[in-house]
Amino acid sequence: MTNELKILSKPRIHNRSDYIKAVSIAIKLNNHLNEDEIIARVSEKHIPHANSREIQDILLLKALQLGFLSEKRGIFKGLATSQLRPDYFLKIDDTSGIIMEVERGRTIANNMDLLDLWKCHICPYANYLFLIVPKIRQSTNGSSDVFPKVVRRLSTFFTESNFTNVDAVFVFGY
Repeated sequence: MTNELKILSKPRIHNRSDYIKAVSIAIKLNNHLNEDEIIARVSEKHIPHANSREIQDILLLKALQLGFLSEKRGIFKGLATSQLRPDYFLKIDDTSGIIMEVERGRTIANNMDLLDLWKCHICPYANYLFLIVPKIRQSTNGSSDVFPKVVRRLSTFFTESNFTNVDAVFVFGY
């Protein structure tokens, strides 16, 4: 089963160099997520009661190759929530960067998608969010479609009346 990528973005940013670079990185990451070996490794770890850290560990090498730093400290310095750390962070240029968050079981139930958007919104060094979520959440009580719900919920922030300072969210569904 292939992974999905949905890009939610503000209008009129598509020719900006930082956006073009973010898209290029997203495509490389998505291609990696669609490699047979990665699909198999993620499928093996994407089971009830698994931890998102297990999925992160599968992606760590590629994230580092793309230039991300794991759990970058200090990017929320000066804020009341200065202790926050993203799963991964990549500086694009002097004014923009990417926060990458990997979610697994409670993406919707605990509003982790909204928390991740908020983290990107308040971060002075990031205006792009790479959000990696399961397409389907498996549980002992059945399954639920996570990826389309996340896309629907976050798309609200890309209508002009609801803009934040997050320029784009790249939702990857595994």
